[in-house]
Amino acid sequence: MTTCDEIETDSSRSLVSLARLVLFMVMQGFAVILVGFAALFLSFEPVWSAAGQPAAFLKASDARSGSLLLKTEDGYADASRLGIDVDLTVSGPTVRARVTQIFRNPTQNWVEAVYVYPLPSGGAVDTLKMVIGDRVVVGDIKERQQAKAIYEQAKQNGQKAALTEQERPNLFTNSVANIGPGETVLVQIEYQEPVQQSGNEFSLRVPMVVAPRYNPAPVVQSVDFKPDGGGWGAVKSDSVPDRERIASEVLDPATNAPVNPTTITVHLQAGFPLGEVKSHHHAIKTEKSVASTSIIRLAEGPVPADRDFELSWKPAAEKAPSVGLFREHVGDADYLLAFVTPPSVEQAQEKPLPREVIFVIDNSGSMGGVSIIQAKASLIYALGRLQPGDRFNVIRFDHTMDVLFPAPVPADREHLGQATSFVSALQANGGTEMVPAMRAALSDSGNDASYVRQVVFLTDGAIGNEQQLFETINALRGRSRIFMVGIGSAPNTYLMTRAAELGRGTFTHIGSVEQVEERMRGLFAKLENPAVTNLTAKFSEAAADITPAAIPDVYRDEPLVLAAKLDKLAGSVEIKGRIGDRPWVVTLPLANAAEGKGLSKLWARRKIADAEVARTTQQTSPEDADKAILGLALQHQLVTRLTSLVAVDKTPSRPAGEPLKVSELPINLPAGWDFAKLFGDRPQLPAAPMERRADNGDAKVQVATLKRAQPPVVQAPATVTLPKTATDAELKLIAGAILLMLSLMLFVYNRRQLFVH
Repeated sequence: MTTCDEIETDSSRSLVSLARLVLFMVMQGFAVILVGFAALFLSFEPVWSAAGQPAAFLKASDARSGSLLLKTEDGYADASRLGIDVDLTVSGPTVRARVTQIFRNPTQNWVEAVYVYPLPSGGAVDTLKMVIGDRVVVGDIKERQQAKAIYEQAKQNGQKAALTEQERPNLFTNSVANIGPGETVLVQIEYQEPVQQSGNEFSLRVPMVVAPRYNPAPVVQSVDFKPDGGGWGAVKSDSVPDRERIASEVLDPATNAPVNPTTITVHLQAGFPLGEVKSHHHAIKTEKSVASTSIIRLAEGPVPADRDFELSWKPAAEKAPSVGLFREHVGDADYLLAFVTPPSVEQAQEKPLPREVIFVIDNSGSMGGVSIIQAKASLIYALGRLQPGDRFNVIRFDHTMDVLFPAPVPADREHLGQATSFVSALQANGGTEMVPAMRAALSDSGNDASYVRQVVFLTDGAIGNEQQLFETINALRGRSRIFMVGIGSAPNTYLMTRAAELGRGTFTHIGSVEQVEERMRGLFAKLENPAVTNLTAKFSEAAADITPAAIPDVYRDEPLVLAAKLDKLAGSVEIKGRIGDRPWVVTLPLANAAEGKGLSKLWARRKIADAEVARTTQQTSPEDADKAILGLALQHQLVTRLTSLVAVDKTPSRPAGEPLKVSELPINLPAGWDFAKLFGDRPQLPAAPMERRADNGDAKVQVATLKRAQPPVVQAPATVTLPKTATDAELKLIAGAILLMLSLMLFVYNRRQLFVH
């Protein structure tokens, strides 16, 4: 345990943002209290339930702005409020992020707050701090089961504790125990990740909401244990064994104000003169600072956590640097991070091979709203880019599947017209059975080597059985290359990037209708031009442990990104490959490497990803993969599926005998999603053959597999019925409006005082 002075320097840049965020939350709560007093004093008769007792619980639709609800056996009660502050520092090729989650308990109960939240899939999470009043507790990395046991014991002892667990590489759970009545606890997480580059553009992405995920129902399989057919038995298998841990209560935006206000600050030091800096989904303002650092903030203050934040920047020069080399010395080793963008080489004079393109489009319920519009526009654009010598097919899926043509057909006017009409008529409904669609797309009965075979897969990736999809790709990919197109405001980037890696393709994200043409044009530049293949890297003097272990193909405008652990920083690294039918080679002297930050963490995170891929591709046993992952995680202090961060305050705070209530914090529906398409708006039909958890509470949600004309329906959690009462409604409305005006004036006054001081 340390004092706040020990992290004051580290956190000073976000103090103003935190102060504004806390004030924002407190003033919202104060306004709600004023309205409550208006209702109290102007209700001349008390409000009673049918049972004759005062009504103590709310319907979900009664939530006010800034209010979160705690689900109870009787309905919903006011629960912890959550605010989030994200502070990002870009230093050349890397991003250091600090995410501060502010848990405020406005109730009279002692609570445990549980919150599922997203982080970048390539982020190396290495730090956890818990701030209680003037005390700061720094977390430690432990094996997952050990960390859980430490947390549970502290919770039982009445000590404040925080636990950070990885559910997926881009999905984490924070648990904070023993938050007292009226108390505020800050939990701070830090991670390191590489900057992304595509052509002349550099970028970073901050996931801000966990999209609801479809989880296929457990099935019972019959297994033949012996080659002679004897010894039949039954084994129960579940493709999503942790389905309850990756789900959260989702608020209907039609009846609930947005929650989880978020502030974002980016300190951008690109390492070269900046040109255009652009936020693709949020309004921003840019301030110049010292040492060539630009400070970017959200222009409108806190925003709801309902869509990813994407920031991109370009160099002032016409072309971005094509080579980057960075080093870091940690312990007795040197770590290297290299970026090399191969030159764009035009196709050879001979006619390029024609392509067989299989388009797959997700039209499940999660694609409702804006997402299906983006997906259909993207696919129709892609159909228009096909050449006369190409052939194609279209597959659409929800919990059912259709293949448009029995086999791939020529890209002529008649077939393209049929495909365009088919795509235009699609509606978003139903579940997300992605594995059968991927299996159909990879079915390659023709195996015609005269065609380049490509699969373009358009989806938001909102499923929980990612591993099942990866295993399908590994088993069936053959000569196909898979190009994932992420659709919507909060795509599952872990699924997209890993599927593209296993499928030897790329991942493209389309977050808005305005990005369709630009992003699809970039994708087709990759599809239509030769990739850099047969890549190798060789160090002349140093002994190197390189990641990725198997260097993937690189497509047009993409950099090759290598990380390595070296025994010494000497000599050079030679990178070779082929662009189409031409050899390509580049040599990088290691003495030219510039100082970098957090490279050892990035190397370790990528080595862990290598072990996970080797496990999926069966190049190593599960036991050996887990051993490698655990060793790297403990040595480099990283959160993985086998390790967690835990922080415990030594001083007990919850009095003995006081009960502890679990507050599982709800999340917003991702922007552009259609709540009714996703969860349904009709009563549950009986005898539904498919079931999944759609929340972290006690209510189970049944998802029915129906005929195509009848989409699956999800029953909403039960809520209490408001009692029938007789009150002076008009007088209450007038008085409430007056008090709201007074609270608004007080809010404006306090903000002015804040800026004055």
